[in-house]
Amino acid sequence: MPYHLQFGEADPLRIRFALSPLWETHSAVRVLARPRQQGYHLPWLRRIRGAAEGLELGPLHLLMPRRGHSPDFLYPPPRGPAASFDEEIAAVRETDPALAHDDFARALAETPGATASDEGQRMLADPAGAVQRLADLLQAAWEALIAPDWPRLRALLEADVAHHSRRLAEGGLERLLGEIHPGFGWGADSATLTVAYQGEHVRALDGQGLVLMPSVFTWPDVISGFDPPWQPTIAYPARGIGGLWTEATADRTPDALARLLGRARADVLCALDEPAGTTALAHRLGLAPSSVSAHLSVLTEAGLLTSRRYGHQVLYERTPIGIALTGSPVSHPRPE
Repeated sequence: MPYHLQFGEADPLRIRFALSPLWETHSAVRVLARPRQQGYHLPWLRRIRGAAEGLELGPLHLLMPRRGHSPDFLYPPPRGPAASFDEEIAAVRETDPALAHDDFARALAETPGATASDEGQRMLADPAGAVQRLADLLQAAWEALIAPDWPRLRALLEADVAHHSRRLAEGGLERLLGEIHPGFGWGADSATLTVAYQGEHVRALDGQGLVLMPSVFTWPDVISGFDPPWQPTIAYPARGIGGLWTEATADRTPDALARLLGRARADVLCALDEPAGTTALAHRLGLAPSSVSAHLSVLTEAGLLTSRRYGHQVLYERTPIGIALTGSPVSHPRPE
């Protein structure tokens, strides 16, 4: 059964993209317990297995029913375009215990036996204490599972936002919503966005607009259903997840291009299948950030790359000439 998000006159003017390290942490914890979601992430899972085994994630998993409500306060929609994890977890710790109790009760009721379990009863009896324990678990999960790879994850998420922002400028809102995910359906007559997902949920945006949030660990689902007071939000799988955990190597760089540009500079050019920043490229290629920065400058001056600022960093992507040199296929807009 789908979600139905009903747009009013002002809502298209209040659509924004956002990134959330807290959402990625929560979603990564969910992936650990969901074999269906592990596909693309198997290299990551193998690498973090030891760290994950050292975490007590049972209380978090208890609040992650396979269908139905999960506590929104544990991963609220980010208020800005790119909040830090510390800012987001601080907001979780300030949750009203009464709101937390209601969220706990709804989520526990979705899983048979969860409400009567020792941990479930403990949460309901002391919601304020449970909020702090759960925040501690999310903090530990962030540090062990996500923080070491956050530069890479953030680069992929920012590249997705850059791509879809450009598509919004080129084709408008209706085309953007049709391209983000095959589970999206736009009803022009009713101004309603339908999101294919488990459960039935209808929400009028009422001038609040909509947050579109690319996610690495949400794959293959799209997730919505946030209730007031949270801003309406949709988390969707970011582009490029298939190559996320694949290390870039010199094997993909044509020898002729390496002779023309130099091996390291050619590797930088070939690694830019998606827009990326200096830190992410350095991490991906195993090079010093200063070296990557110098190569990016030369490639940009030569007309092989273009750059744009997004948030705190500069993203680079290949120009048509750069694409031609790497032998990559050129993507064209969908025909009308």
